Amino acid sequence: MLEKIPPERILYDDPCCVVINKEVGEAVEGAGRGMKDLLALLRSGGFPHAEAVQRLDVPVSGCALFAKTGGALAALNRAFSQGRAVKKYWAVLEDPSVAGGPDPAGEGELVHWIASDAGVNKSRAFDSPGPGRKEARLRYRCLGRGIRYLFLEIELITGRHHQIRAQLAALGLHIKGDLKYGSRRSEKGGGIRLHARSLAFPHPETGRTISVSALPRMDPLWEALAEAASRTEKPK
Repeated sequence: MLEKIPPERILYDDPCCVVINKEVGEAVEGAGRGMKDLLALLRSGGFPHAEAVQRLDVPVSGCALFAKTGGALAALNRAFSQGRAVKKYWAVLEDPSVAGGPDPAGEGELVHWIASDAGVNKSRAFDSPGPGRKEARLRYRCLGRGIRYLFLEIELITGRHHQIRAQLAALGLHIKGDLKYGSRRSEKGGGIRLHARSLAFPHPETGRTISVSALPRMDPLWEALAEAASRTEKPK
């Protein structure tokens, strides 16, 4: 069914839905030339009605959920719109103490109103409502620091276009490698240091909670974040 995707990247799979550990540079749908299109793989693999439930940006990695049937898509869309899905991310930020910006120590919640410009494929976060702006909310927790970098865990409450990237940029904070939103340097391979670490959602038929997690393609920087996350993990 998904022979083109290594089995270890399939985080959950049943007749209703599938979660794939998306890699940097892959498209959830609508891939450009030479780019892997995960939705096209599903449709060519026997699920012609498959649809993406969440649309991770091409330079972002991690948990990507797809519905395999129209009924599953409707149920999952309702769950996400009603806030019954929990989406958590890892982010490596350029250390604001180096750049002279604010320091998001501890934990907190960010509330903005986001406007998107499809022409340049970019969003901007504002402090107040306005025409064409949608409310955007996220929670963050500082996991620690590396050399020149800050590690965050982010829970995405709403799901706006480029939301995490735009909200952080509005505070003068920049995800490593994210040139579009103010990072000073690019990443090898064109990715950014933002990873959809975990996802929990109600099954579209049974309602039971499905929980999955994914690691990024590990290197010393991601390993440092993972170690910081393990030290600060909250008791369940």
